[in-house]
Amino acid sequence: MLVGREPEQRAISSLLAGARVGDSRALVLTGEPGIGKSALLAEAERLADRMLVLRAQGIESEQAVPFAALLQLLRPVLPLLDHVPAPQADALSTALLLRGPTGVVEPSRFAVGAATLSLLSRAAEDTPVAVLVDDAHLLDSPSADALVFAARRLVTDPVAVLVTVRSGEPGSELWDTLPTLAVGGLGLDASGELLRAAIGAVAPDRLERLHRATAGNPLGLLELGRQTEPFPGSPPESPVAVSEQLTRSFLGRAGGLSADAATTLLVAAADSTSAATVHQACLRLGLPSARLSEAVDEGLVRLEGDRVVFHHPLVRSAVYGAAPPEERRAVHRAIAAVVPADEADRLAWHLSSGATAPDESTAAVLDTVASASARRGAHALASAAHERAAGLTGDLRLLPVRLAAAGESAWLAGRTEQAVALLGRALEAQPEPRLRSHVHEVRGAVESRTGSLGAARDTLVAAAEAIAESDPDAAIRLFANAVHVAFYMADPRTATWLCREIDRLLASSTDPGTSLLGSMACGMAMVLDGDGAAGIERVRAATYRLVVPGEAPADRFRLPLHVQGALWLRDAGPHRAVLLEAVDLLREEAALGSLPYLLMQIARDGAASDRWDDAEAAYLESIRLARETGQQTDLAASLAGVACLQARKGRGDDCLTNAAAAEELCAASQLRLGSFWVMFARGDLAAGRGDLEEAARHYEALESALAASGLADPDQSCAPELVEVYVHLGRPADAARTTSSFAEKATAKGQAWALARAARARGVCADDGDAGPHFRRALALHAATPDRYETARTELALGSWLRRSRRRTEARPVLRSALDTFAELGARPWADRAEQELRATGETARPRSAPSTAELTPQERQVAQLLARGRTTREAAAALFLSPKTVEYHLRHVYQKLDIRTRAELTGQLLD
Repeated sequence: MLVGREPEQRAISSLLAGARVGDSRALVLTGEPGIGKSALLAEAERLADRMLVLRAQGIESEQAVPFAALLQLLRPVLPLLDHVPAPQADALSTALLLRGPTGVVEPSRFAVGAATLSLLSRAAEDTPVAVLVDDAHLLDSPSADALVFAARRLVTDPVAVLVTVRSGEPGSELWDTLPTLAVGGLGLDASGELLRAAIGAVAPDRLERLHRATAGNPLGLLELGRQTEPFPGSPPESPVAVSEQLTRSFLGRAGGLSADAATTLLVAAADSTSAATVHQACLRLGLPSARLSEAVDEGLVRLEGDRVVFHHPLVRSAVYGAAPPEERRAVHRAIAAVVPADEADRLAWHLSSGATAPDESTAAVLDTVASASARRGAHALASAAHERAAGLTGDLRLLPVRLAAAGESAWLAGRTEQAVALLGRALEAQPEPRLRSHVHEVRGAVESRTGSLGAARDTLVAAAEAIAESDPDAAIRLFANAVHVAFYMADPRTATWLCREIDRLLASSTDPGTSLLGSMACGMAMVLDGDGAAGIERVRAATYRLVVPGEAPADRFRLPLHVQGALWLRDAGPHRAVLLEAVDLLREEAALGSLPYLLMQIARDGAASDRWDDAEAAYLESIRLARETGQQTDLAASLAGVACLQARKGRGDDCLTNAAAAEELCAASQLRLGSFWVMFARGDLAAGRGDLEEAARHYEALESALAASGLADPDQSCAPELVEVYVHLGRPADAARTTSSFAEKATAKGQAWALARAARARGVCADDGDAGPHFRRALALHAATPDRYETARTELALGSWLRRSRRRTEARPVLRSALDTFAELGARPWADRAEQELRATGETARPRSAPSTAELTPQERQVAQLLARGRTTREAAAALFLSPKTVEYHLRHVYQKLDIRTRAELTGQLLD
């Protein structure tokens, strides 16, 4: 009976009503034990008429069983699995052990979560779906991850998600990211109504004492209301901890059981999966038979088929917690002796819970379970099993192996702090050299992605030095990864030293892939230190052989270096298309630790071409995923990158907000490169607004920081922008000095992008009669790059010079081209400036308005791009971790904003 729950009932009714009309929502009911969360869930099931109800119940004994809760929840809709995208279906089938080998190895948390989302969405196409999960804090962690992932991304599907969570319990924090409703105690009148319906009328003074003691907790009211003795040991006015009182109450009722029945109840508390298992374990403990009937008569448990169901989770906790530790271990050993061998997860849990000393046979079973969990994508459980195996290891040679495996699985599960700690313990356990090298490489990757760049550099370098003579290929890989870290730290001195070490070892390398990786890293180091031309040639020679379509690097820990090398090259032409296609493939198959990084790189590439809207969408997705997965380095870099883009668009508030957030993260993680981007963004924003003094201050700060770091790569410099500011401020000497220094670095690098910017700077600060050839040369160089913004900046400078030289007719087409480009990109401040210059030539034409595609949100832009390239709705949904309904929702908005009706028109608008 529900009394006093009108607000909660209204919230549930609204949740279900929204789902019926395609307005997806999720709600988490939180509260203490016995507060009535399960009763509200039962009310939701009653109200979910004409809906497909999918239910799952968190069970403590199944927390170590990968995807147990997800299988329980999705079982009714699994026949629809063939209707979701194949990669997702394979990942979910692997996780749930539904099929034989599918070729999917260790599906990521993203893949299983996305598959869950797709399956729920597909089921909802037939009838609205209500997902009801009780005691969600007790779910196995892979299931919880998948459900939270899906719930966050439901937007327009007829799906309602309602879960209950016990406040403050382990496992509850994951659900905090969803909307929550705290369920409190009943009021005095509602408490009286509840008691009257259950046990009869209660005297007013006793009702007040019960209400005060239980704070309106319904279970507490019912349990204590049935007691005839007074509350022991406390005055009527004093508060009483509900859980403590209830525990005493439950234990008091269990205290009336016979010794055999009490032991039977403890066995059931340790594993209630099967009454048959309870019976067999009791026989192992020397009992003549299981004595569950007494506990049933006392109302402590009930039997549902072969499952033992406790009256309330608190009953189970009270019985299990009150037993002496040795008695609990004996029970676990007895259960382990009768658990079927094919239920390896349950077996491992009971073996480990029953062990008291090193036990190599149990540790080996746990290793087997961990490996199986990892193959299913249950990396958190794999980590826990490997760690417990390490705790039971008798053979010290196996200790570092198990700790290393635990650390790597923790990283893949997104638990970075735990990963670093476990990998550190693995190193302390004195692993053999090859394993030590691998642990250092993984730890360096973890630290570099989570913001500890200095620690990552030191970890990688120390490991490489230790193994250089015995395993040069492993050392090259470690040194190469350290170069990547040094780039982000803006540390060219370390990068140069690393290059020398790599070159020294390359003669001993026996692996062609490693040699290419080392050579590319050396090229990057040479560019950072000023030897740009030779460095770029090494990068180019290695990169085009390392990254090709259909051959995604299998090693998730070296993926950043592969992609970084590919995107260093600013060339236009067929090679660039090959690299972008490869990155697109990597995006779809990314592991948990890789996707934010890939999106950030795709965004930086888009920002250096004419795909600014795509770039912003990728940045924002990278930011969202990096926050979810704790990828602090990628979060900082993406925030800084999107701030640069927003500065050029003149979106000051967004730019400054993201720049401030990035600046704080960059300082904490030693990401100096990101801090350079923040300075650039602030300078560009001020320059676009016409605040030249402010722009000069930020640009000068960036140039000083670059000089202090020793970073000689001209691509990180804002010198051409600073030259223009100096000229407008009437500081020609500073402009000439800055131009000369930048041109020297650009010439040394020899790439068209930097040379074009240097030529523009020469034209800006040249005498009026000498400027033309510099601008013409710059435009010729721009033609070899995809960066239309830089081309338009040069056109604006050339057109302004032509107008000042009274060559207005020549100036107009150049300025018109610049204006059109700025308008298409959404670079509003620069479009305004180009329009002013064009007017000064006597041109009366208004600037071309921004294309209708500029009205699309970043999410709409991503959806439209994928569909325009020929993907189906389901394929686009899979790529973006959205449901097909959400993709269709965004597509409707795209059609309205672009005033089109067909996919062909969409392709024409976005790709032609």
